[in-house]
Amino acid sequence: MRTLYHPNVIEITLPTVLYALSDPIRLNIIQILDENGEQSCSSINISAPKSTLSHHFKVLRETGVIHTRIEGTQRFISIRYDDLNERFPSLLSAVLTGLKR
Repeated sequence: MRTLYHPNVIEITLPTVLYALSDPIRLNIIQILDENGEQSCSSINISAPKSTLSHHFKVLRETGVIHTRIEGTQRFISIRYDDLNERFPSLLSAVLTGLKR
């Protein structure tokens, strides 16, 4: 099985994180993960084709916003809170607060 790319903390950059968070579907994914914690990719209930969701998961993962854990045939995703707060303190909490309004 192919290894998934996750950037190291020092490789996470502000422009790429802002790009990842600039899409409404990706913001919706982040909101769901924040409210429910780690989720399997298939349990994220967003009205979009599977290939589109896979693309959005990849963008979020490769920019360092989420972590994907493989267990058997399932992929579980979670927000990289600690890594994002280390690089950009309060950015994620500001985005999540804005989503709740």
